[in-house]
Amino acid sequence: MNYLAHGFRFLNSPLMVAGTAVPDWLSVVDRRVRVRSRRILEHLDLLDVDLRTIVEGMLQHLHDDDLFHRSVRFVMLESELSSRFRRIMPDRFDHRPPFLGHIVIELLLDDFIAQQMPEVLNNYYAALSQVSPLQIQEAVNTVATRTTNHLAGFVQQFRTAQFLFDYADDTRLLGRLNQVMKRVTLPPLEADCLPVLRDARQLLAQHGEELLDAVASEVAEPELSLVRNDC
Repeated sequence: MNYLAHGFRFLNSPLMVAGTAVPDWLSVVDRRVRVRSRRILEHLDLLDVDLRTIVEGMLQHLHDDDLFHRSVRFVMLESELSSRFRRIMPDRFDHRPPFLGHIVIELLLDDFIAQQMPEVLNNYYAALSQVSPLQIQEAVNTVATRTTNHLAGFVQQFRTAQFLFDYADDTRLLGRLNQVMKRVTLPPLEADCLPVLRDARQLLAQHGEELLDAVASEVAEPELSLVRNDC
């Protein structure tokens, strides 16, 4: 799952929304810093109310991902999209098709939500604007495996760029995917990927509700948050 899919259920709690974004922010800005559910739970009762809410958002993210990535529909769509990308990237040593099969579903699920709820992206960014980036960084440094000084600045950039709006357009989405490709040191994508993105968007229109149903009723309880892939 991606930013909006993790956070849109909690827009009445900006601190919770920020917490659900933390693992994805860290994967961009400082991959050496990890938030793990076991370590979070060790610190949970020692935090003040605000930091605890942010940290509970991190737990929710981990819980959501565990459910989502094990759902039957996600596994089926991931396989289907990986196969479609493989047809235009036939080199068996090219690692992009399975990677794209995974992340394209997640990015387009955010767009699916935005299409169903026209004001949700504005509300999402408005919620994040109410939280101090330094407070988010403090919460991470309290519970993570190591500390970071880079997160607060990146949160501010994230709020300013508002790139989740780009997922609505295939060409802009391709540009965002190429930023990811560069970050993970994979070759850039060409325009021949655009038909696959178009088809993927249609698949999400058909199956987006089912994907969301995998996690829709699941609010993580702290005592139940030792997810299988404790990441």
